Amino acid sequence: MTWTQDPLYVSGMLCAFVLLALWLAKFKGWKTIGTPILVILITAIAANSGIIPTATNGNPVYTGVFVYLAPMGIFIALLEVDLKSLKKAGGPILLMFCLGGLGTIVGVLVAWVLVKPAAEIGPMANAVAGMYTGTYIGGSINFNAVALSYHVNENADLFAATTVVDNLIGTPWIIATLILPKYLQTFFPRKKLLPITNENQKIKPQESISIAGLASILGLAFLAMAISKFIAQAIPQIPEIITLTTLALILAQISYVKKLSGTHTIGFFLILLFLATIGTLCDLSTLSGLGDLAGTLILFVSIIVLFHGLVIFGLGALLKIDWDVIAVASQANVGGNTTALASAESLNRPDLLIPGVLVGSLGNALGTYAGFFIAGMLG
Repeated sequence: MTWTQDPLYVSGMLCAFVLLALWLAKFKGWKTIGTPILVILITAIAANSGIIPTATNGNPVYTGVFVYLAPMGIFIALLEVDLKSLKKAGGPILLMFCLGGLGTIVGVLVAWVLVKPAAEIGPMANAVAGMYTGTYIGGSINFNAVALSYHVNENADLFAATTVVDNLIGTPWIIATLILPKYLQTFFPRKKLLPITNENQKIKPQESISIAGLASILGLAFLAMAISKFIAQAIPQIPEIITLTTLALILAQISYVKKLSGTHTIGFFLILLFLATIGTLCDLSTLSGLGDLAGTLILFVSIIVLFHGLVIFGLGALLKIDWDVIAVASQANVGGNTTALASAESLNRPDLLIPGVLVGSLGNALGTYAGFFIAGMLG
């Protein structure tokens, strides 16, 4: 193991990249891009430059972020959210999420006809189509569920190619959905679903954290994750993230938890670490060595994302839906719970935190079913 792969070094560099993104976001120009996008870009450049290892090379830090820190970030960030936001944003974001999922399915079918991936991929092409259907309806949990069931992960080159292309195309779309609402709102104004009326409704930029508060927040997070894991083992039909979200929602309504200071700071920091890890998945060197297979997958996935974007933003525009709602719903489709949460944070829309995570949780369930349906239908 080289020193650049040392978990301590990698952990330190991820924190440094978060710090750099926060610093750059203070300046004019960079501020428009936003901290979440900057974190992804900085880490992607660092990973492809060899400063830190790419995720395809494997590193225990990246595994730890995906398995532990990302769900913990979701849980902690939800502790500051008011359930009343569901009354205002529940219906529209659910509608946009469903339309986005429909756009994904249409995109997969169109891409299947136009690209004819079976010629290059072989007998596992239908499984790959199912994997991309699942991941662009509710995130990577569905991608891996279909891959494991069809044993795509046992074909190392194909699995590596599908993973890299997923992130190479999916990550720019995640970035685009963070940028688009600001410009679309300028040229095609939409009424905000829940306008910011006072300082208390804004996402807090700074807050003090006490030892008691830190112990409470982290203690609740660890215990909630342990309970979620136990329930998932006892009842496999209930995903861990569903239980974790439910526990966060219940606890968030308790007066003691409402008074805790530090939930935003800790939660958003963990989410930024997750986004930094997303950047390490954009491994260009792995992709360049895959030849025609990479080209086929890039074209196939590009068509899927294009149709998803056209459907969700096109129909959203016709229905005059708040651009931020459309963006968060798309994030829930393409990236799942965590990126939906990061989108709501980045757009300064605390009213969309819970709705984004809830439709993302719905995607974790529906996306897997849709993925298996498409794989079976095309098989």
